[in-house]
Amino acid sequence: MHVDPLVWIILMMGGFSAGLIDSIVGGGGLIQVPLLFTTLPKDLPATIFGTNKLSSIFGTAYASWRYAKRVEMPWRTTLPAASAAFAGAYFGAMAVAWLPGALLRPVILGLLMAAAIYTFWRKDFGSVHQPRHTGHHELMFALLAGGIIGFYDGFFGPGTGSFLIFLFIRFFGFDFLHASAAAKVVNVATNLAALSYFVPHGYLLPVLGISMAACNILGSFVGTHLALRHGNSFVRKIFLFIASALILKFAYDTFV
Repeated sequence: MHVDPLVWIILMMGGFSAGLIDSIVGGGGLIQVPLLFTTLPKDLPATIFGTNKLSSIFGTAYASWRYAKRVEMPWRTTLPAASAAFAGAYFGAMAVAWLPGALLRPVILGLLMAAAIYTFWRKDFGSVHQPRHTGHHELMFALLAGGIIGFYDGFFGPGTGSFLIFLFIRFFGFDFLHASAAAKVVNVATNLAALSYFVPHGYLLPVLGISMAACNILGSFVGTHLALRHGNSFVRKIFLFIASALILKFAYDTFV
């Protein structure tokens, strides 16, 4: 595959930026997917998404590893959620064939606005890590949340990381740092589910994807360092910024 050197540089910078943002609060797809569509207009959408997932999974996996070394990971919630998310993402990818994504945009726009407003007005939201569920309730809620978000990521995608963080805080009592760490593990599962479809069908550009993955990992290194160093208040600010950017994008896609 031949890619113009300038385009290659732009995509590498995009991979770094996506990895940085995604490692903190998710939303890396806001940067990477539009860049790939713009710079590679002749490639199939499935190839674009496959290349994006190949790049993203490395950065997300690296961020998960970094968080796990420094944060006490809530594995009893995270692993069931990740397992359900894997299955949900696979079925979500299948659903693309019969349910148009445009139908979801107004719903997702409303949910994002509600999450951003709630986070903005509740100044203490995500400031304290006080898990709320144990035993069967924890497992049930984890499977439910993971399955729903996994389906969404496989079917549509943008904002998955931000939604996960909000859910882990609002319904499980995590703080922003633990929620971000848990979200990375679930995102690895959803990316892996998507790749299990894209790779066998040849829907990816492997050389470009691996090159962007290296930049994604570098961005993830910087992002996790910032999140771990500056803590909850920093992650909260980035969350509100990314949520606002997602709201503007969905509003534009829906009404313009």
